[in-house]
Amino acid sequence: MMINILIALAAGCASALMFVSIVSGALISLLLFYLAPLPLMVAALGWGVLAAAIGGIMAALGLAALVSVPYAIAFVVTIAVPACWLGHLALLARPADVPQGEPADLEWYPVGRLIVWMAGFAATSTMAALFTLGTDGATITDGLRSGLQRALGPRSVPGSDAALIDALVAIAPPAAATVAMLTVTLNLWLAARITSASNRLGRPWPDLRTIELPPMILAVLSLALALSFVGGLTSLLGKTASAALFVAYGLTGAATLHTLTQASRNRLFLLSSAYALMLIFLWPAVGLIALGLADAFLNLRQRYFQRRSMPPPPSH
Repeated sequence: MMINILIALAAGCASALMFVSIVSGALISLLLFYLAPLPLMVAALGWGVLAAAIGGIMAALGLAALVSVPYAIAFVVTIAVPACWLGHLALLARPADVPQGEPADLEWYPVGRLIVWMAGFAATSTMAALFTLGTDGATITDGLRSGLQRALGPRSVPGSDAALIDALVAIAPPAAATVAMLTVTLNLWLAARITSASNRLGRPWPDLRTIELPPMILAVLSLALALSFVGGLTSLLGKTASAALFVAYGLTGAATLHTLTQASRNRLFLLSSAYALMLIFLWPAVGLIALGLADAFLNLRQRYFQRRSMPPPPSH
């Protein structure tokens, strides 16, 4: 018990220091800020959600006492709560339905539903950040525009950069949601890898080729896209939700790509080339999103296994 408490305190301190390092303005602090949920997620997956919760509470109290209450609230909303909840869900299991007489097995919380929760946290944290600029669409847009004009500094000539600033203001909310979604996904994957390597992960490693989003998410994405054209605060909400869900379908697209190429002799080259292009140019990621959406509509992975008379890989 004492070891769990010490680990919880260490995780909370590390997470709080990484979170507050952003005030230094150093370039490395940006990386530390994005990895701030990692210590708490490692504690949640390796030592239980209670350890992560204790670490998050102590970290928030320390931030409130040493920095400010708003920083502590931001830490709780964007770091501690997602880390604890995602860790809880990742370790959630129930007895699987098996024929009588066969050994009992556990059915673990689906990874696809975890991704939906991550998209929800990404959209929520992005909207919470936007609400610090105002409570309506016009005020938030003006705040983003003012911030971008200050960032451009003296190089900005009034009127000459108006089109550029307007374009950046339009893409800022969905871009922020995309970064938030990628960040929380990377942190949870790293935490699972770390705890798995140390034999502390409390569940079997899932076959990520089997990731599927609930069918209802297609309807949610359609609604979010429709809301993004309404205007005002509703449009901002629709854009952030759409961006997070597109990343979610990009992850299922990656799972589909790994499935469809598994019989190819050039599989390693194809996968490495695809990911390299996405890292360099970014826009090829649209292909993964399209592949994920196509799989949702057409069941590409299921058809692949049926055509080859192969059983699908077991999901955990």
